[in-house]
Amino acid sequence: MKLNIKSVCLALIICLSITNVFGQQKPYTITATIKGLPDGTKMELIPGATHKDEKPVAEAVVAQGKFAFKGNLAEPRLFYIKTANAYGVYALMVQDGNITLSGHAKLSGNGENQFYSFESMVVKGSAAHTQFLQKRAPRERLDSIYYANDKANKDINGKLEAAHKSKDTVLVKSLKESEAYKQLEARESAFFDLAGKTISKIISDNKETWWGPFFALDLYSYFRPDDKPLYTMLSQQAKDSYYGKILKEELDPEGFKGKSAPLLDIKGEGNTDLASLLKGHKYVLVDFWASWCNPCRKSIPHLKKAYAELNDKGLQIVSISIDKKEADWVKAQGEEQLPWPSFLDKGTTANAWKVRAIPTMFLLDSKGTVVGEGLSLDELLAKVKAD
Repeated sequence: MKLNIKSVCLALIICLSITNVFGQQKPYTITATIKGLPDGTKMELIPGATHKDEKPVAEAVVAQGKFAFKGNLAEPRLFYIKTANAYGVYALMVQDGNITLSGHAKLSGNGENQFYSFESMVVKGSAAHTQFLQKRAPRERLDSIYYANDKANKDINGKLEAAHKSKDTVLVKSLKESEAYKQLEARESAFFDLAGKTISKIISDNKETWWGPFFALDLYSYFRPDDKPLYTMLSQQAKDSYYGKILKEELDPEGFKGKSAPLLDIKGEGNTDLASLLKGHKYVLVDFWASWCNPCRKSIPHLKKAYAELNDKGLQIVSISIDKKEADWVKAQGEEQLPWPSFLDKGTTANAWKVRAIPTMFLLDSKGTVVGEGLSLDELLAKVKAD
């Protein structure tokens, strides 16, 4: 069979062109004019929808209400624009080219709990951002239903809160048997059913492109084992995309069992290297937690009981907080009085250990090899006791 040289060359040119379009880094510039931001405010541009504690990829300082970011990317990506010293973000879908952003930033709160809300925002120069808003619109409509339900439930919730505070169990039981509470349950059930169907449809409608895995990451705070169909329904193109690869790792992480534990990047009193923490112990249970995590705080008495029982038999516990503010961690430390080494993640440890939700615990042997992960505290302790 003879080959048509011209056809082969043309096919090669087309392939190279496609590769350049989807793989070549192209420059972008974001020029922002936002009223309400004091001069000297440090602004950050942080990758979004990655389910990681990301560091800024660009920084800028506000001057006369203006600031700008520059960078390069191969395809549209979601970024969060925020101030360095306050909560609150604006989500922007960035693509190559010149993007302008205007609006108003309103500050609320005080002290370490200041929050900026970004209002009346106008974006020009990013067709991807326009698509982002259009495709995500059904999710935004859920907010109005949620707030309407919250208003309708206000009276019964207020009564329940007061009854719980006064520890009036008879009144709590009576309120939960009332018609008002039954209506509350019906409204909540209907809302969560609608929310699930709405989010699933957004992902399904975009399963052929990178938008599908992107929305799965953007709209889900965390994933459960039964969420794997979110990935399997995607086209190969979607799976091979930047967000598709992240989604695969989220739903089916490789894990560390049988491997050396990742390094620690922590701060606190005493030795902070893994070798020192392992020394003299048969097992080390690494517990990721945070001051604001109720399940984490509730598990601490059980950890203390296990520590009292098994520490002399070779078990060490190491707690690593993922709190953003050191003051919150210090306060919780004082309240909990942990009898074992406790540290604050500097911002890279939880990512390195692929921590996606807390509490999360790992069991290491004396050599620093992970021998247990993704298990409950009771399951991890059973491994220690069985040895």
